Amino acid sequence: MAYDSNDHHKNYINAEKGIWSWMTTLDHKRIGVMYLFATMFFFAVGGIFAMLVRLELFKPGPFFSPDTYNKFFTLHGAIMVFMFIIPIIPAALGNFFLPIQIGAKDVAFPRLNLLSWYIFVTGSLLLVFSIVSGGVDTGWTFYTPYSIRTATSVILATLGVFVLGFSGILTGLNFVTTIHKLRAPGMTFHRMPLFLWAIYATAIIQVLATPVIGITTALLVMERVLHIGFFDPKLGGDPVLFQHFFWFYSHPAVYIMILPGMGIVSEVITAFSKKHIFGYHAVAYSSLAIAGISFIVWGHHMFVSSQSPLANFLFSLLTMLVAIPTAIKVFNWTATMYKGSISLKTPMLYALSFLFLFTIGGLTGLFLAAISVDVHLHDTYFIVAHFHYVMMGGTVMGLLAGLHYWWPKMFGRMYPEKWGKLSCALTFIGFNLTFFTQFWLGKMGMPRRYHDYLPEYTPLNIASTVGSWFIGAGMLIMFIYFIWSLFKGKRASENPWGGKTLEWTIESPPTTHNFHKEPVITTGPYEYGELKTTGEA
Repeated sequence: MAYDSNDHHKNYINAEKGIWSWMTTLDHKRIGVMYLFATMFFFAVGGIFAMLVRLELFKPGPFFSPDTYNKFFTLHGAIMVFMFIIPIIPAALGNFFLPIQIGAKDVAFPRLNLLSWYIFVTGSLLLVFSIVSGGVDTGWTFYTPYSIRTATSVILATLGVFVLGFSGILTGLNFVTTIHKLRAPGMTFHRMPLFLWAIYATAIIQVLATPVIGITTALLVMERVLHIGFFDPKLGGDPVLFQHFFWFYSHPAVYIMILPGMGIVSEVITAFSKKHIFGYHAVAYSSLAIAGISFIVWGHHMFVSSQSPLANFLFSLLTMLVAIPTAIKVFNWTATMYKGSISLKTPMLYALSFLFLFTIGGLTGLFLAAISVDVHLHDTYFIVAHFHYVMMGGTVMGLLAGLHYWWPKMFGRMYPEKWGKLSCALTFIGFNLTFFTQFWLGKMGMPRRYHDYLPEYTPLNIASTVGSWFIGAGMLIMFIYFIWSLFKGKRASENPWGGKTLEWTIESPPTTHNFHKEPVITTGPYEYGELKTTGEA
C-alpha cells in the first residue's frame, strides 16, 4: 500500500476543487458524503409526507381526499425505506469509516463504489419521477392484486426500487471484499470495531436478499405490461406468492436497517462510558446470528394469510429466536455502562434514546410473534407503532448518534452542544408522544392506512399529531445547526471524544489517503486503560 507524501497537508475536502471533482471522485469519503447529503434530503422529503399524513389524521373528517392521502403515506413509506433508511448508514457512514477503521486508504473497488452511487441516483430519480407523474397509492409494500390494477405510477416506482437494489448489492460486495482483503497488518477480525461487524453482517444480507426484491418487482412489472399471471388470480396467479417474495427480502431488510444502527451504538456507548465493551465477542457474533435468523422468519407477516397451522407455529417460534442475539446486545451495552465514566454528550443521549426506544420496539415484536396476539392486532395502529419504535426509535436514533459522534471527524467542525441536546430532547419527547399513543390506538382497534376514523379515537390522534410537530421541530433545529457548523463551528481536534478506534488517530477531516503511514494494529479497539484526549470532551 503506497502513500503520497505530497498529500500530507490536504484533506479530502480541499484536495480537489469543483463540482466535477466530486462527480468523478473515487475517494470513499467523498462518496460517503454525497450519500449522506442525498439520503438526508430524502429523509426531509419523507418527513414532510409523514407530517401531511398526521395532519389528515389530526381529527375525523377529510382534510385531503382519500386518494391524495393514500399517495402521501405510500410516498412517505417508499421514500423513507428505499431512499433513506436502508442506504444511509451503510452507504454514507459505512463508506466513510469502514476503510479508515480497518487501516485502509479506500474500499476494494473504488470505481464500483462510484458506480453504486450513480445507480442509487438513477433509482431515486425514477422513484421521484413516479411522484410527479401521478404518484403511487399502494403503500410501500406494493401488495398485489391492487398494485397490478391501480392506475397510478406503480411501474416507475417499482423500477426505481429495482435499480436501487443494484446499488445496495454492489455496495455490499465492495464492503465484504474490503474487510476480507484490505485490513491493515495486525487488524484481525477480533480487533475490528463492532461497527464493522455490524456493517459486515449487513453487507451479507444486502448481497443475498436484495436480488429477491429485484426479481419480485420485475415480475410485477411483467404482469402489468405483458399480462403474464404471477400474482393476479384473474390471470391464474397467487397474491400470497407476492407476499412470500416481498417479505423474504423485506424482513432481512429490517436488519439491513437496524444492524448498522446497533454497530454505531456499540461505538458510542464505549466512547462515552470510557470502558471496554462488555462481551465483545458476544456482541460481534450476535450481529451474524441476527443476519442468519433474519432469513427464516418472513412468514410471521402472513399469520392471517391462510398459512398452515404448522407453518404459523414454526414461524412464531423462529421469530422469538431472533430476540436472543438482540437481547445479548442490549445486555452488553447496559453492562458496559455499569461503573463507566459516562459523559452525556449529544451522541450518548441519542444512543441512550436508541436503547430505550429499541427495547420497546423489540419487546412489542415478541408480542406480535405470538399468533394469538398477532391475529387481533394485525393491520391495526399497534403495528405502525411497533414498526416505528424499531425503525425510527432504533435505526434513526442510532444514525443520529453516529452522525453527531463522527461529524467532527467528517467535516473538522464542532456543532453547538446545547442545541444538539435540545434537538435530541424534542425528538425523544415528540417520538413517544407520536407513537406510544398509537400502541393504544391499535389496542382499541383502530385500523392502519385509513384516512378517517371514528370519533372515539380523536384525543389520541390529536396527541399523536402534536408529537409529530415536536419531532419536526427537533429535526429542523438539527439541520440548521449542522449547516451552521460547516461554516461557523469551532474547529475540531483529532480526537474530541477520546475515542480509541483508528479514525480518531488521524486528522479532522482526514487526508485523501487517510493515513500518512500504514498503521500496524497491536491492540483491540476499546483499550480505554490508555485513554488520551486532545480536545473538547
